[in-house]
Amino acid sequence: PQGVPGQGGVPVLSIGDITVMSDAIVTPSGTMPLRGAVWTATDMSRTEEKIPAHAIVLAIIFALFCLIGLLFLLMKEKRTVGFVQVTVTSGGRHHATMIPAMGPHTFPGVMGQLNQARSMSA
Repeated sequence: PQGVPGQGGVPVLSIGDITVMSDAIVTPSGTMPLRGAVWTATDMSRTEEKIPAHAIVLAIIFALFCLIGLLFLLMKEKRTVGFVQVTVTSGGRHHATMIPAMGPHTFPGVMGQLNQARSMSA
């Protein structure tokens, strides 16, 4: 495509399968110019909280002996599932990538990288 710089730049950061070079953005769908790129992120993750099975078993066993066993039902297990979607649009091209959410810290971490990419695109 016209106006797309070469891939001679230095890799600065990587967001999923998107690599930001010093002068271009490299994706599996092609190379885009870095200048003027529009970056977006959507948090599609959620944190689920549930009582683990072993806590229910312990509560039943110890409830037979004393009521303190019911305190095992207060045990909670948190698990984050889902993805963070990152999209970049530049030079008439568009690319989206999905980053698995490993915990509640994933989205703020991706946003930090995205803000760095945005400042480089300005």
